Amino acid sequence: GALIPMEFVKKIKESATFQEGMQTLRQLSFGLLDMSWHGADPSGIDDVKAHEVKAFEGTKLYPDTEETCMSTAFAHIFQGGYSSGYYSYKWAEVLDADAFAYFKEKGIFNEEVATKFKENVLSKGGTENPMVLYKRFRGAEPKVDALLERAGLIKKAS
Repeated sequence: GALIPMEFVKKIKESATFQEGMQTLRQLSFGLLDMSWHGADPSGIDDVKAHEVKAFEGTKLYPDTEETCMSTAFAHIFQGGYSSGYYSYKWAEVLDADAFAYFKEKGIFNEEVATKFKENVLSKGGTENPMVLYKRFRGAEPKVDALLERAGLIKKAS
C-alpha cells in the first residue's frame, strides 16, 4: 500500500490534543464533586442538586441544565470503589507524564533510568509511601508541567 502523506501525519499529530482542555476540566470537575461529597458533613446537605452546582462552580463552562444531576448517576464516587479517590485518574496521568519526561530527558532507552524505575516503582508496589518511591526514582516530586505540555495546554519549556 501507499504511504500516508506527511501532511496527513502532521494533521493526525495535531489532532491528538483536540478538546484536551475540555477533557481535563471535566476530569477535574468530577474529582472536585467527589471530594465535595466526601469532605462534607452529610447532615448539612439537604439539596443534592444545589450541592452539585456549588461543587462545579469553579469548572463550569456552560450553563447548567436543570434536569441533570450528575451525582445521582456517577457510580464511581459512591459505589464504584473510587469514593473520595476519583482524583487518582488525573494524578496517575501526572505521574505517567512526569516519569516519561524523565525518560525523554535522559534517553528513552537509558538503562540506568529504566533500572531506577523498575527497582523503585514497579517492584515495590505498595510496600512504601508512593511519593518516597517516586522521588527515589525521579529525584524529585512529580510536576504537572509534563502532563500540561503533552495535552497541549502549555508550551514546552525551552
